[in-house]
Amino acid sequence: MGIGVWSYLTEYDNERDDILDAVDTVFRSGQLVLGRSVARFEKAYAQRHAVDHCVSVDNGTNAIVLGLRALGVGPGDEVVTVSNTAAPTVVAIDQVGASPVFVDIDPGTYLMDTDQLRSVVTERTACLLPVHLYGQCVAMGPVNEVAAEFGIPVLEDCAQSHGASQGGVVAGASGDLAAFSFYPTKVLGAYGDGGAVITSRDDLAENVRRLRYYGMEKDYRVIETPGHNARLDEVQAEILFRKLGRLDDYIARRQDIARRYEEGLAGTDLVLPRPASGNTHVYYLYVVRHLERDRLLRQASERGLDLNVSYRWPVHTMPGFEDLGYRPGSLPVTEEMAGQIFSLPMYPTLTETDQERVIEVLRAIV
Repeated sequence: MGIGVWSYLTEYDNERDDILDAVDTVFRSGQLVLGRSVARFEKAYAQRHAVDHCVSVDNGTNAIVLGLRALGVGPGDEVVTVSNTAAPTVVAIDQVGASPVFVDIDPGTYLMDTDQLRSVVTERTACLLPVHLYGQCVAMGPVNEVAAEFGIPVLEDCAQSHGASQGGVVAGASGDLAAFSFYPTKVLGAYGDGGAVITSRDDLAENVRRLRYYGMEKDYRVIETPGHNARLDEVQAEILFRKLGRLDDYIARRQDIARRYEEGLAGTDLVLPRPASGNTHVYYLYVVRHLERDRLLRQASERGLDLNVSYRWPVHTMPGFEDLGYRPGSLPVTEEMAGQIFSLPMYPTLTETDQERVIEVLRAIV
């Protein structure tokens, strides 16, 4: 049997009793939508991030959509972000009718090159959207400096950075608000879709809470702006509440796996990930790069090792976004890295035996 980049099956075996008890708890509660489980997960998640509010939603894409809408971002506006990200980041910008504006990435971290922010800010810029990719944080100091200078709000995309921190500040607590995904592969993953928006601004929390419920308040009356149904399911909320207590353990295991990769692949010509100064990396993905990436993928597959590319196609090169007007060479670092990066198996229950096999195969083919 081959080794895949991710699996939840062993984790489920280990946590099955608690997961099934979570489901039973909800089904016996008498309230299946926006009940006790959602309320207590939101409270715990806000406390985890030292913010005042968490508003849970149905998925990470809607977390960004509702965050942007809560900020008043819409048609005619521009949102500054990166092209080296999962497409949903940019799909969410498109969903509110705004236009994404891309800056290039740092070749060492693959994260937003914050030195480029000032050069792309215009009178239409309505939001800065840094993406904390692969498990570590964008340099938020420079982001917030530009935001303050031009009076632009910051929405952090934290889909891949649960528990990551920078200078002791946890991902999601530096901007005006932050969006999270609880897709099953995430560092904190549900057993289905899920997401959340966190903020310490009362007005933004109120807006997101209303927008996730059609724009209505308790009396079924749409107030100001219509929203849509974007509620987190009670079952997923209860599972996430219980898994939140194990988040530090999940992160510690990922960091242990990362250390073993670093030791086992030392001396090869693979470029291994490095946390940026002041960052705590949680290794949602363990992303390496190599000039002959596609050869390595092919030869690894022949040996029963499945590797992944995150992301092979930068968003600005995708046919669905060709109307943005970016051409090959527009973002040279992003495009160069897209031809070299790939991910090794990374999940808390990856066994040392399987990891040793991954290292053995890579050392043989590099």
